[in-house]
Amino acid sequence: MRNSIAVIDYGMGNLRSVSKALEHVAPGAEVSVTSDPEVVRKAERVVFPGQGAMPDCMREMDGRGLRPALIEAARTKPFLGICIGLQMLFERSEEGDTPGLGVLPGSVKRFPPPEMQAAPGGRLKVPHMGWNEVMQAEPHPLWRGIADANRFYFVHSFYVEAGTPELVAGYSVYAFPFTCAVARDNIFAVQFHPEKSQSAGLALLANFVSWNP
Repeated sequence: MRNSIAVIDYGMGNLRSVSKALEHVAPGAEVSVTSDPEVVRKAERVVFPGQGAMPDCMREMDGRGLRPALIEAARTKPFLGICIGLQMLFERSEEGDTPGLGVLPGSVKRFPPPEMQAAPGGRLKVPHMGWNEVMQAEPHPLWRGIADANRFYFVHSFYVEAGTPELVAGYSVYAFPFTCAVARDNIFAVQFHPEKSQSAGLALLANFVSWNP
């Protein structure tokens, strides 16, 4: 399929906002929300979003037979992970002690309650929900036109701990600095929701649609 983008549907999360945002920034592209591994294999680009609990997400993904096509896509074509779609790329999550896809080295950790301190003396809520600044750890084509420390929208109780520092493309601070964007070769993945992040999020999606790693 020429100029085609597959948005992975494994039954977890509202994918309409993701597909509509992609259609907005790439009106000439063919955007398919799909659970068909063959559509994923034929697409030029793959977006891997998701919301919910990691054990449920992995079970639903495997129930649809998507694992081989996803791993192949993550190795061979422009690939954007969003939220749980970031976390599932790693080796294991503390949420249900769940194995991930193992595409990237590292693990997924829960925000630790004892450390969730706000000044002065208050508590930070988990899940981390709302707008937060994203610091760009390294230049990347998907950051093009987006100012450092721009704000993006988050909803999550877990964060990734990358196995190697060179994976980290961006971080945010919620009680402590945590990785919120990773990049390697043809993969870029974010903890925040670009489809809910207004102009900065749309700029990131537009950069992904034109990215040729």
